[in-house]
Formats: sequence, C-alpha cells, structure tokens
Amino acid sequence: MRFPHRTLAVLIAASLTSAAAFAQKGETVKVAWIDPLSGLMASIGQNQLKSYQFVAEKLNASNPAGVKFEIISIDNKLSPAESLNALKSAADQGVRYVVQGLGSGAALALVDGINKHNERNPGKELVFLNYAAVDPDLTNSKCSYWHFRYDADTSMKMEALTTFIKEQADVKKVYLINQNYAHGHQVAKYAKAGLARKRPDVQVVGDDLHPLAQVRDFAPYVAKIKASGADTVITGNWGSDLALLVKAANDAGLTAKFYTYYGNFGGTPTALGKAADGRVYQVGYGHYNMGGVYGQLLTDFKKRFNDDFYSAAVYSVMVSLSDAMAKAKSTDPVKVAAALEGLKFKTFNGDVEMRKGDHQLQQPLFITKWQPVDAKNAYDVEKTGMTFGLVKAYDAYVSSTPSSCQMKRPS
Repeated sequence: MRFPHRTLAVLIAASLTSAAAFAQKGETVKVAWIDPLSGLMASIGQNQLKSYQFVAEKLNASNPAGVKFEIISIDNKLSPAESLNALKSAADQGVRYVVQGLGSGAALALVDGINKHNERNPGKELVFLNYAAVDPDLTNSKCSYWHFRYDADTSMKMEALTTFIKEQADVKKVYLINQNYAHGHQVAKYAKAGLARKRPDVQVVGDDLHPLAQVRDFAPYVAKIKASGADTVITGNWGSDLALLVKAANDAGLTAKFYTYYGNFGGTPTALGKAADGRVYQVGYGHYNMGGVYGQLLTDFKKRFNDDFYSAAVYSVMVSLSDAMAKAKSTDPVKVAAALEGLKFKTFNGDVEMRKGDHQLQQPLFITKWQPVDAKNAYDVEKTGMTFGLVKAYDAYVSSTPSSCQMKRPS
C-alpha cells in the first residue's frame, strides 16, 4: 500500500496502459461540486472545494484520458432541497458529472433527482460521484446505476471499528452520540449490532441524537455522558458537531475514550489539542502518516493552502473518472458509468475496486490514534504538535459488507 519510490506524476501517468491514453485529448469535463459553503459546516465545505480544485489541477497536467477538469461550485447549504436546486443549475450549465459528500440526506436527494433526470433526458445523463456520504442505503435499498461511492460506508467502518474494539479490554460501557439524520442513525444501529455480536459483555449506557449542525454548546450532552459512567464514546459526528463535542468533553474533564469517523476534519484536531492525547481513535480509508502518494498530496496542499488535505477520497474520485474515460475512450456519462463498474485502479491507499454489484469502492481501512508527533508519525495536524498515528490496518475484505442492491441498469 506504500509507494516509496513513486512520485505522484508517475502514478497518474501510469494509471492506465499507454494504448488507452489520451483518448479524448483536449476535452474539458465540467464537474459540479454540490456541498455547503454557508452555515456551521462552511469551513469543511471550503476545504473540500479546494481539495477538488487542487486535485483537478494536478490531473490536468497529466491524466490517462487527456482531458481538462473544470470544477464548478454550488452551495447547497447542507439541505436536500437546495441540493436539488443545485442539481438543476448544474444540468442547465451542461454539467454531466456531480460530486457531493457532506451529508447523506443531500446525497439521497441527489440520487433520486439524478434518476428522474436521466429517465426524462436521454442523451443528457448525469453521473453522481459520492466521496463522503456514507449511509449504507445509498448502495443497498436506494442504490442507483448512476451513483458511485468512494468512501467506506457506515457499516463498513463500524465493522472495522468493532473488530478493533473487540480486542480492547478497557471498553466496558459505551455511550453513543450522533447527529439526528440518516448517517447518525446508522452509526448507532451498526455500533449496537457490532458490539452485540463481538463484545456482548459491553453495556450501551446511552444513545443520544442531536440536530445536525445546530448545537453550539454540547455541555449538557457531556454531562449526561459523565453521569452514565461511560468509559467509551462512539460517534459519527463531523465538522462543528464533533469539534464542539470534544471541546465540551475537554472542558468538563471527561476521560472517556472517543471512537470517531471524522476526528481529522478541519477544526476538530485543534479542539482535541494535547488534552485528548491517547484518547481519540479514528477509522478511515487512509491516514496522515502513510507516506507515498498521500504524503505528497498532504505536503503540496499544506504548502498551497496552509490547510490539511483530509478527504483523500477526492483523489480517488478524480483518478477513477480519468481512468474510466480513457477506458471508455469517451467522456459520455453512459459509457463512462459502464467503464466505472468493476473498475480496478491504483490510488493513494493501494489497489482498489469499484464493486460492480452496488458501486461501493472496496478498499483498506485504518484505525489511528491521536498522539504527539514523533519520528514515525511526523505529520503535524493543524499546528497542534499532534497527529493521528496508525494502530491497525485492515485489508479490504475485513470490512467489506454484503449488499442488497437490486440495480436497474440502462437497457
């Protein structure tokens, strides 16, 4: 999974055989980024937008399809309804590829909107490349031929997390706190199921849901966690909802360990600070100290924006899109979607595959722990002197979960 002797440029250039290279040389491919640029999650959205622009710029210098990517940003205000307005705006601008990730509610709305658009507008189909919306329904009951997911879904991450927790003897009482929308509900559901199966001795002593991106003071929630006697907190919170939660936990002297999905999202590491040393774990498809391609992306992004490149799935999205266009010898979404199905490609975390049956990327997952930087884990996150260091790596098959997807494919 490491690429010690490969530069980013070499990886991009070699990602497909030369026979397929530059099939559509010179074409401009518009990609609509539909995510929040206002509200409490605006800072996360701004980082993700910069990430897409940054990766597009790198790939424009060299990619197997020979195309030029143009990122068009549309603020969806974290709203499913606004996401549908954004989708219409993108289609009106001639966009054929849509990326989104911040919020499964918005993602579910986009899947429904794109399905209807494609049925009504043959020859003007849209493809949805989902880089971070992780509700399992998106590749199960709500799966769509036009949707491809590049993050591991909630159930996959919880499979890895509970496999790790199974071996942690100090985990005895768990408190669940999550955002009150699709993803948060699924985190709680799969945490309870995974713990019951692997650690039936563990007590779930609390299960709270709170409004998404609306709570400004988590002190009342932290008081409930302390009162429960929990030694462990499991949360799928992200953005301000995690940063403010861990700040309140630190302020209250809560000593429980946190198992998170998004501890690395902007602002959260600063909130964690040195007070959370050794107490916060994260499950994800990569980590800051894996070196290779991701290490180079981190370095270049930090130099350019003085920010952390924490959503590396952005890179997987754009690399696979270019590879699929080269394979299809076309930028036509119908042909590109067919090429994306079952596509095996090399990205920052190794060789991965877009599973044909449900369009869920199969990739390794990693458990990391918040700790001071050292010689082995040298990436300083948000100038805290701290980082997420690797404690466990799982091959793709460990966290791969079955799918109930009954996909309707174009005739």
